[in-house]
Amino acid sequence: MNARRSLDPEAIETFVLAADLRSFTKAAAVLNTTQAAVSLRLKRLEAHLGQRLLERTPRRISLTAAGERFLGPAREFLSAHRRAAEALSEEAVSLNLGVTHHLVGPELTRAIQAAGKQAGGVKLSLRTGLSGGLLERFDAGELDAVIILRHDASRRDGEILAQARFGWFCAPDFSPFQGEPLPLAVQRPPCNLRSMAIGALDAAGTPWREAFIGEGAASVAAAASAGLGLAPLARCAAPAGLVEAGSRFKLPPLPARPIVLHSAVSRLRAAALLNGMAATFRAEAQR
Repeated sequence: MNARRSLDPEAIETFVLAADLRSFTKAAAVLNTTQAAVSLRLKRLEAHLGQRLLERTPRRISLTAAGERFLGPAREFLSAHRRAAEALSEEAVSLNLGVTHHLVGPELTRAIQAAGKQAGGVKLSLRTGLSGGLLERFDAGELDAVIILRHDASRRDGEILAQARFGWFCAPDFSPFQGEPLPLAVQRPPCNLRSMAIGALDAAGTPWREAFIGEGAASVAAAASAGLGLAPLARCAAPAGLVEAGSRFKLPPLPARPIVLHSAVSRLRAAALLNGMAATFRAEAQR
């Protein structure tokens, strides 16, 4: 690379988006351009650097070793460029995001950390709740984007980021009385995870009782941590200290559910923040 030639911020942003999304098509959609334009920008960047950054296959793209080394500095370059560009701007950009409370946990923390690298002065407003309620707010224009769980086939739009896996979680020393119905820590209706868990127990012929009824997955996890009962939780949201005990108590497995992104975000800075979060959930699918 000719060190005296400056890097093109547009090309760097294209590279970071393509690396996060693992798709030229998705990167083009965020940038409001064509797949051919994205490919051309990346080829020019690679030629400028004298390094191949991405491996292209018919089904997906992946980072080369050089691309892996370049990704971190590229993010820092973009962040500095945005701060400089916005230093004298008074224009406020915000992202009103809804996330199902079933995903509130370590994975969401990592997603927010990833978003911080892309934030560029964007104000993030986060609302949590049931997937159905959040989707209604999105359709009404109250939320710019939502990350929810898809529990049925009534709606097929949105982008699937990953598959959420679920388990039966409890405190390490949890020991229910033998011969008695299994004590559960669950949410009150209408909670799809509650219905899924109870349906699985009923189908397996496993007696159960409600030992705790809470509002939100965090309250259910707290009850499980306190030893009140077993809690059906998303594995990515289960807090430290809880153990998965499905096999220990011979409980039926819980089916996976798609994590789906619905977005109406058009502002580039807000889209960059959202994609920084979404990339964390996409990465979960690769583990």
